[in-house]
Amino acid sequence: MTTTFRAWTSLGVAASCLLVTVAAHEHHEDKIEEGHAVSADPIDSILWVHILMQTLAWGILFPTGMVLGMIRSRWHVPVQTTGSVLAVIGYLLGHKHKGRQFTHNIHAAFAPTLMLSLVLQVAMGVYLKLHLEKGIHARIRRIVVLCHGVIGKMMPVATWVQMVFGGITAMGYCRGDHLGQCLAHFIMGSAFIGYGIIMTILLLVGQIWLKRSGRSQEFFDSLVIAAWGCVNTFTEHRWGQAWVHNDLQHTSMGIIWWCAGLLGVWLSRKRNGRPKRNIIPGMIILITGYGMSAHPQNLPLSTMVHTLFGYTLMGAGITRIIEVAFVLKDGNATTQDGSDPNSFQYLPPFLLYASGFLFMGATEEQMQLLSDAGVTHVSYVFILYSIAFLLFLFVNMLLHLYAVSTWDETSKSDPEAPRTNGLANGHARATDHRRVRDAEEFELAGLMSDDEEPETPVAAKGRHEG
Repeated sequence: MTTTFRAWTSLGVAASCLLVTVAAHEHHEDKIEEGHAVSADPIDSILWVHILMQTLAWGILFPTGMVLGMIRSRWHVPVQTTGSVLAVIGYLLGHKHKGRQFTHNIHAAFAPTLMLSLVLQVAMGVYLKLHLEKGIHARIRRIVVLCHGVIGKMMPVATWVQMVFGGITAMGYCRGDHLGQCLAHFIMGSAFIGYGIIMTILLLVGQIWLKRSGRSQEFFDSLVIAAWGCVNTFTEHRWGQAWVHNDLQHTSMGIIWWCAGLLGVWLSRKRNGRPKRNIIPGMIILITGYGMSAHPQNLPLSTMVHTLFGYTLMGAGITRIIEVAFVLKDGNATTQDGSDPNSFQYLPPFLLYASGFLFMGATEEQMQLLSDAGVTHVSYVFILYSIAFLLFLFVNMLLHLYAVSTWDETSKSDPEAPRTNGLANGHARATDHRRVRDAEEFELAGLMSDDEEPETPVAAKGRHEG
């Protein structure tokens, strides 16, 4: 009880400090000119430290800690604890900076919600570490395990949103007449990146899940495309007002999405009901890239960036079609579990990453700023592609960390070694089977009482023999 009291007391003090900080903080706006969202002052060192610490904590440590928790690594708690400390320090620094001033903004408004989710995660983590499993705690623990896992997996998405809000706020973008096109660029660009991440996950660790679902990947892709097309059809034009060129192009793009999405859903099954691959999602990506490459712009720099964005998206669609039709030949993967994809299969998801960053970086205000500074489209595109490479690397590293710790990796045996009974070197790796079992039992860990421990294979064998 003493340990429990101390743990909850610490959490209460931390939460109170955060709430007091929010309540006591005042936004200074005396240097902001009329009609502007930020002052002309530079970003000071304290704010730069805030940005770096929050990027390290939320962008690197927390996603890594999430994967470490999924594989039940002993490093899960240290990594998440370090990230939490850095996040709190960075949060406090964000309220103590000088230099550039900001009006009321979405980044500051969303920060308390994100920090509250962190406090809840820490509280649930402490509760789980106390291993209270008797009586009513058995039911409470089951709920806490579920909530801890769901919130933990949602935090990377919330973190991405907050980072986008931070960049917008730092520059004073996306206000007034610029809000609509700004939302379109950041939402659709983020969607392309998210689609690329999902494709990477399914490519490297998701083939077994796809088999269990009884659906092909194109079923889910086409379903989302159809839903997204319906939304675009009725939101890209302000009904009751005159049609303009961009409204017609965006609305027609929404129409072709839901039409093609419905076709892709239909073609995702064979006559016997089994899943079937198809190229409809790849075609939609290709057509969308073509439309974006021909989108009219006001600035020459913006025209070139949008053109390269369209070409990159077209490349993602073309390579996706080639992958499904010619590399895999309508198969699910090059190997049974998808653990060894063809090198060409990495190209479609990466091009989606790159196209997403290109579109997010092509808003009107960004293009005007770069054009005034004399930045060429080649240099800018290289920078955005570099960021795409880094994110693709980080996602692959996290998936590698997950895969090598949970999969049966008998493939790591020497392929040239003699085989006995179908196994390299004449034996299987028991540790790999244990990792698979641990991964399957991850969400149930600690839910059973001491009298309900799962029996070992040896005990089960003895019971059957008896």
